[in-house]
Amino acid sequence: MFATPTIGLVTDTLEDMSRTITQRELRNDSARILKAAEQGEEFTVTRNGTPIARVVPLDGPDRRYITKEQMDRGLEGMPQIDYQQMRADLEEFIDMDFKDPYEHRNG
Repeated sequence: MFATPTIGLVTDTLEDMSRTITQRELRNDSARILKAAEQGEEFTVTRNGTPIARVVPLDGPDRRYITKEQMDRGLEGMPQIDYQQMRADLEEFIDMDFKDPYEHRNG
């Protein structure tokens, strides 16, 4: 899945097209790596050859939120849910009556 890390910032992976760097490289060259991330490059950080983190550029000041347009694009092609049919299916296959799990202890 991930390329074997090599000395220096040279390894490209086919899976995610990010450059693979070691934890040591991140520590020693953090300014250069962050500047490259700022310019759009992505990095996979490894420790002892195992991928442990990614350094990726942010699109804007806060990437935790997406716009309605981004959400709409992400949902394109997804099947529509018939909620009445889903409820009917749940009621058919799942016993919706509450049962006290401790009832047998009280009697």
